[in-house]
Amino acid sequence: MTGFDPAEDARLSLIAAGGNAAMSAPAAVTGAAFVVLMLPNSAVVEAILGDAAVLDALRPGSIVVDMSSSEPLSTQRLTYALAKRRITLIDAPVSGGVDGAESGTLTIMAGGTATAVARISTLLAPLGQLHHVGNTGAGHALKAINNLLAAVHLLASAEGIAAGRRFGLDPDLMVMMINISSGRSASTEVKFPRYILPETYDSGFGMALMLKDMRIATSLADALGVSTPLGERAVELWTEADTALGPGADQTEIARWVLRDENISTRPHAR
Repeated sequence: MTGFDPAEDARLSLIAAGGNAAMSAPAAVTGAAFVVLMLPNSAVVEAILGDAAVLDALRPGSIVVDMSSSEPLSTQRLTYALAKRRITLIDAPVSGGVDGAESGTLTIMAGGTATAVARISTLLAPLGQLHHVGNTGAGHALKAINNLLAAVHLLASAEGIAAGRRFGLDPDLMVMMINISSGRSASTEVKFPRYILPETYDSGFGMALMLKDMRIATSLADALGVSTPLGERAVELWTEADTALGPGADQTEIARWVLRDENISTRPHAR
């Protein structure tokens, strides 16, 4: 496997894992049958796949798999552009976080033709379970919608547990009871026990990335004429939190931000 990243640390990690580090994107994709992208946003994906040197290096018949959380409408445009060069684009974003990546239990949402998705099934099998969810762009749409829901769940859970904590309820007890009741979600089942109650806030997924995915979902809905007032309000609140917490904040720090005016932690306080 050959890979490229502008960050030297990432290239060194690839070498340490037994891969080959290229010094440019065109060099990395030259002659490859499969090219996997994992990039910050659609603007970067478009820059890479719009680079003449990269396009010339990609061989006809190859498959490009965009595992970034990209904008579905941008993905569809790129699909048509690459098809003119006989290059297939599949979107295959993931859910499951750092833990899922390390354990090989990610959920992979693939958009593209059934034939093309079948061709990458063996390639992506070590990462988790591959699901064909529709035509190109469907994976990116579903991932953004999923993350919008996850963000709403997390914020609502943080607000509810903060209120209960102020009342005098034990946060660990609240989370345990919610998880055997109808209010449970991945936020209460995973994020609170692992990252929020211990106050480590280190899920490995940045607040800025979550906010980006939320905006993709609400923008897509707007483009399709679907009203999302709750989603849009959630974007506003997450934007406030991102601004207040600053660059590099973890998504789970939304719970810390909820308590910003209380000068308290997520742990019980003495009465």
